[in-house]
Amino acid sequence: MKKIIAGKRYDTETAQRVAVSCSSAEPGDLGYWEEYLYKKRTGEFFLYGEGGPATKYCKQVALNSWSGGASISPLTYEEAKEWAEDNLSGDEYEEIFGPVDESMEAMTVTYSIPAAAADLVRREAEKTGRTRSDIVAGLILSALGPEQEA
Repeated sequence: MKKIIAGKRYDTETAQRVAVSCSSAEPGDLGYWEEYLYKKRTGEFFLYGEGGPATKYCKQVALNSWSGGASISPLTYEEAKEWAEDNLSGDEYEEIFGPVDESMEAMTVTYSIPAAAADLVRREAEKTGRTRSDIVAGLILSALGPEQEA
């Protein structure tokens, strides 16, 4: 399936399928659904889902008449991680997003950086789907190391 959303192309033929989840209903049941998590070459994630007439993928075909359907939904990096947490095992999650580091507690801080640096971080976030905070934290940790003290 190919879909253009907000000027971007999402194509299940060219993107990499990284995960799948389905309902506990039997295939063919009205409530059966399947969802596939895809990752584009740009690093962006999207969800392709299909299901029967008693699922969120249903399509109205006439008055009080519904059929199964399918759709594509773009996901932010954080939304993809949340979907994976809800639908995958821990091993499957870490295969896609890497090991979970529970030792790092988040803290809000404010720093001034050159506009050109901020623009580079913004472009990297758009390209990869990662948050700006994740990008900056990764750069700091790789440059200074997690054990480095001031």
